[in-house]
Amino acid sequence: MLSIEGHEVRVTHPDKPYFSADTKLTKLDLVRYYLSVAPGALNGIRDRPIVLKRFVDGAEGQAFYQKRAPANRPEWLRTVTLSFPSGRKAEEVVVDDAAGLAWIVNLGCIELHPHPVRSCDLEHPDELRVDLDPGPGVSWDDVRLVALEVKSLLEELGLRGWPKTSGSRGMHVNVRIQQRWTFVEVRRAALALSRAVERRVPALATSKWWKEERHGVFLDYNQNAKDRTTCSAYSVRPLPDARVSTPLQWPEVADCNPADFTVLTVPQRFAELGDPHEDMDADAGSIEKLLELAERDEVAGLGDAPWPPHFRKLEGEPSRVAPSRAKSATKKTRTKMPLVTIANSLDKNAALAGLDRWRVKHPEVARLLAVDDVLVDTMRGRSSTWTRIRVNLRKVPVELRPKQETPDPDDDPTREWKEWRASKRARK
Repeated sequence: MLSIEGHEVRVTHPDKPYFSADTKLTKLDLVRYYLSVAPGALNGIRDRPIVLKRFVDGAEGQAFYQKRAPANRPEWLRTVTLSFPSGRKAEEVVVDDAAGLAWIVNLGCIELHPHPVRSCDLEHPDELRVDLDPGPGVSWDDVRLVALEVKSLLEELGLRGWPKTSGSRGMHVNVRIQQRWTFVEVRRAALALSRAVERRVPALATSKWWKEERHGVFLDYNQNAKDRTTCSAYSVRPLPDARVSTPLQWPEVADCNPADFTVLTVPQRFAELGDPHEDMDADAGSIEKLLELAERDEVAGLGDAPWPPHFRKLEGEPSRVAPSRAKSATKKTRTKMPLVTIANSLDKNAALAGLDRWRVKHPEVARLLAVDDVLVDTMRGRSSTWTRIRVNLRKVPVELRPKQETPDPDDDPTREWKEWRASKRARK
């Protein structure tokens, strides 16, 4: 039992291993880490509804998303009721203090996933999130260069970006904004920003939603759609080295290495430097210039871009079908991308191991692949995610292209539902 700021928080199974690969950490170690950086972690989640991403079997186990606040929760823990694009509603937890932070970590929340809104106004975000997501094989140097281009553009528009490592291979740049615009408007601004950065550094950055069209670093504008969350500052990521999504000062970006920021190193950094994002709330800006940029894009013929699949179709939105699968409206012959599925797995590392086996099995083909020919997709269901890996054989001569084989591994959690849907349609 921990006594934290006047509240009692029980840590169940404190010795349970939560990281057992490169770094050895128990659940209690994880709780203690979060308490050591609590002021910084709370800056990212305080007064915000939070999705509970629970790793009840530790970082190597399967995670699931829990939107609804547990019924058996402390009476001092707040909740708010959110509505989602699907029409459903859920009462979500709001964490305001270190005791609440320790309580959700005890539930298995290795990562922290707050919504970009405050509890007083759930329909108007106060944060625009720039998520820099590098494709397979894209270097960290390219991620940093794109981040610095984002900084430059934001400053020209009168906005301040606050950088942090994603805790994986990418980087996040968060922008505190005034609570005047809807989710749709903030996403529109984020799309305009993504396209502007792509125009500035076309060899490094992309705003294309479909992975088969991407190269380099993807600026994921859809992270600003309602109901989407990303890991917040000081979140621990479920990687073997227990890496942390760490707030940075801009001068650090050019030389930083994300592997330097882990559960074992960040507490000392926090004790010595404090939180680089401590003053973020004092610097809320306007997205009006970004919306003006979006309007100019639209006049030039650049309309909306695809939304995530579970959102209702909006007016002016293009097709949500990947280009390689789309049917031509004019019935002209359309080149279909030669994609093969290599692996489906609840465990990303197992899927990547399957890709390695495929490369060994087809060495001549593997040598012909470009970096952006390997598509690593995080597939999201209602409460869990899994990894799908596909390969685009467009650069491989037809006579050398291997046929579609049974993926290795082949663990698609939606298969049973898909088969049920197919059989239901067949009976009609």
